[in-house]
Amino acid sequence: MSYLRRIQVEFNHCDPAGIVFYPRYFEMLNSVIENFFAEVLAYPFTRIHIEEDCAVPTVQIEAGFQAPSRLGEVLEFTLEVQHVGRSSARLVQRASAGGQVRLQCVSTLVWVTPDGRAAPWPEVIRRKMIAFMEASDGA
Repeated sequence: MSYLRRIQVEFNHCDPAGIVFYPRYFEMLNSVIENFFAEVLAYPFTRIHIEEDCAVPTVQIEAGFQAPSRLGEVLEFTLEVQHVGRSSARLVQRASAGGQVRLQCVSTLVWVTPDGRAAPWPEVIRRKMIAFMEASDGA
């Protein structure tokens, strides 16, 4: 099981050649993560950042670009939880269109407290991420 979100490539995502400008992919990847937290973990970024004054920054990211994506295409982003640690989580994301992988990404997020230090995940988030990961392993 993986989380799926479709994003249409818009003009603002593209360079003058009409293909996605690579930094825009990182915005899309973050949008997928934000929606995953809201829809799957039921722990939206507004709660994390505004109500709890915490954060979940990306501390490491590795991306490979396999093929260009063009204006008007609909990209299917999938997200899988690969590992859940005490205060970090490793996520794998892919963007595809027409059955062709365009981007693969592995990123590590960390739960950060208001003082800017890494801390253990809130138990409710940790439990849900582990359950999602285990459901993916069994699928």
